[in-house]
Amino acid sequence: MRLLPISLLYALLASVAFSENAEKRIGDSEVSIEEDVSDGPQPTTFNGVKVPVLPELDGEKFNGTIKEGYWLVKHHSPWCGHCIAFAPIWQTLYEYYYTSKPVPAGSTTDSASTSMNTFTAYYNFHFGSLDCTAFGSACTAHGVGAFPTLILYNDGEELKRFEGSKNMKDLSAFVEDMLETIRPGSRPIGGPNLPKAKDKTSPDYQGPELAPAASTGEKASTIEKQKDKKLTPEVSKDAKAPIKTKSPLKATPVKKKKPTKPTKAPSTPNPLGKSLSFTAESFQNLVTMSQEPWFIKFYAPWCGHCQAMAPNWVQLAKEMKGRLNIGEVNCDVESRLCKDVRLRGYPTILFFRGGERVEYDGLRGLGDFVTYANKAIEIGDGVKDVDASEFKEMEEKEEVIFVYFYDHATTSEDFAALERIPLSLIGHAKLVKTNSALLAERFKITTWPRLLVSRDGRPTYYTALAPQDMRDFRKVLNWMQSVWLPIVPELTASNSREIMDGKLVVLGILTRERPDEFMIGKKEMKSAALEWMDKQTTAFQRERQELRDAKQLRIEEAEDRNDQRALRAAKSIRINMDKSEQKEVGFAWVDGVFWERWIRTTYGIEVAKDGEKVVINDEDNRRYWDNTVTGNSIMASRTSILETLPKVVISPPKIKPKSTISSFEKFFFDIRGAISGHPILSIGFIAGMVVSGFMWGRKRLRRSRGGYFRLDEKDGLLGGSTNGKVD
Repeated sequence: MRLLPISLLYALLASVAFSENAEKRIGDSEVSIEEDVSDGPQPTTFNGVKVPVLPELDGEKFNGTIKEGYWLVKHHSPWCGHCIAFAPIWQTLYEYYYTSKPVPAGSTTDSASTSMNTFTAYYNFHFGSLDCTAFGSACTAHGVGAFPTLILYNDGEELKRFEGSKNMKDLSAFVEDMLETIRPGSRPIGGPNLPKAKDKTSPDYQGPELAPAASTGEKASTIEKQKDKKLTPEVSKDAKAPIKTKSPLKATPVKKKKPTKPTKAPSTPNPLGKSLSFTAESFQNLVTMSQEPWFIKFYAPWCGHCQAMAPNWVQLAKEMKGRLNIGEVNCDVESRLCKDVRLRGYPTILFFRGGERVEYDGLRGLGDFVTYANKAIEIGDGVKDVDASEFKEMEEKEEVIFVYFYDHATTSEDFAALERIPLSLIGHAKLVKTNSALLAERFKITTWPRLLVSRDGRPTYYTALAPQDMRDFRKVLNWMQSVWLPIVPELTASNSREIMDGKLVVLGILTRERPDEFMIGKKEMKSAALEWMDKQTTAFQRERQELRDAKQLRIEEAEDRNDQRALRAAKSIRINMDKSEQKEVGFAWVDGVFWERWIRTTYGIEVAKDGEKVVINDEDNRRYWDNTVTGNSIMASRTSILETLPKVVISPPKIKPKSTISSFEKFFFDIRGAISGHPILSIGFIAGMVVSGFMWGRKRLRRSRGGYFRLDEKDGLLGGSTNGKVD
């Protein structure tokens, strides 16, 4: 009983000590929270006004966040170079509009004293950013395939996407159009006076106001400071105070990114510099279901070609460390996956990006892999938007550039079809888009969208203009494949079939060992090629004009006779505008020293002895011409080429060709050509030969059998007449 008062006293002292320690711990926790906040993004100041941190949206709550009002959201990735370069422009654009006053001070509708005269409240327009590395599924759900992508949402639904150069002027024009739609007549005529990226004031900012207004501003500033001080932990020692201060601190924009799920591709491509071995499950998660680019080989361990290529593939992964994902699939282990990919042989190398893929068909040396991979990396951000100056710089580096012209009326479906193309152009040509008035004037563009290819500054136009044709990915790509070679390309092992098959080719046999002659030869060949193309274009246009004139004459004649049947027949005549019936002529050059053996055995030319020569090759018929009409060799000059070509392209040619194969090979080649050229007659001839052979063999078989006889013969089996009578 005597211990009870002592125990109560100890309990009381312990509770006091615990309370002090708890209060101290709460205060310490508050300080640590404030320190954490100070480490993250801080509010900025623009035009003297404090601007909250640009909201970084949570992907899992994204649809709920944007369900009300207008939201212009930047979908980006921290490792994207274009996103990093675009970040200052995006931040300044947000600061400028956040601090702008929709209703000018002093106007009859001035509501500057109310909370409605703020940009966000007046237009219900918000800016935000979404990290597609942390929240890849949210970006995929909204069809984001390139970074950065700007999408405007209205009440949770996608309204439109920004298409164009991501500069302050074009972005502001995009925003201004929408603000004028939301509240007509509220935006300044001619557009606002915009700041530059990273500026902290707009050009028309006048600085602090005069004294009366300044005092008001100072009072407001003092109030703001007092409010800021109330957030510090020294405001109160009451146990409830820290609970109140935690709320505003936690209300700041989210700084911590959710860790990337292990099923997603790493934010940094190929961080270890190794080729990742795939299973069916990891392939689906990392390749099929992501937007990351992957360069993947499909192989079998027993394949000799695969074994020979393996060291180069390992070295490629090291070269592409931090730049491009490299992978491989063992088809003996993952047979179902390889079957789904529909491989034609081993090794097969495919480049994947999102749901699209393209097969690598080049050489398998390390240098070839690296060159292709570097070009593949460039397409990761989609089709580049260029202006006239940027296009001029590209022309100095690139021989072939495809240009897509668009205007304000070009639809998202058009751009979506365009974004499917670059994957198939890797290693062949560049594809850019533009809405530049200077480029449209240069190339005489009068309809949009329009597609052309510029080769050495010379345009060739895609003739299909209907919207469904412009969006037909396969049709556009087929046209691109027919014109994606330079005007005078170098003949190599990888492009030889593409250059030589199906056409007459003016092949210049040159050598780099004589630089002066080499440059002159290339220049002369290009000059001859351009002049020949001009002549062919003129001849084609004249031929088609003659067909149009003939059609018009038929129509007029039918109208004069009032013959409705003939009139309908004349109007139904269709003029083919695709190509001429004459065989296509291409130009190319080949290194006569590097390919010396092949050139000597095929054309009998040794460039080291004979110098630069030109042959006109007809690969389909295994023949060539190396002499002019006068019997001299065709030289690498514009005059020599252009005087010989017309004598070769006509049928029959005026100059006798030579064969690239032996007489014995030519005999079988001619037979094969006759069969492929006249299949029905060939089948009938073969069938006749088979029947004739069968009949002849049957006749011979009958004669060789001595015991064969007929029952009705005089000395037959029954010894004479069947009725037993004898004459």
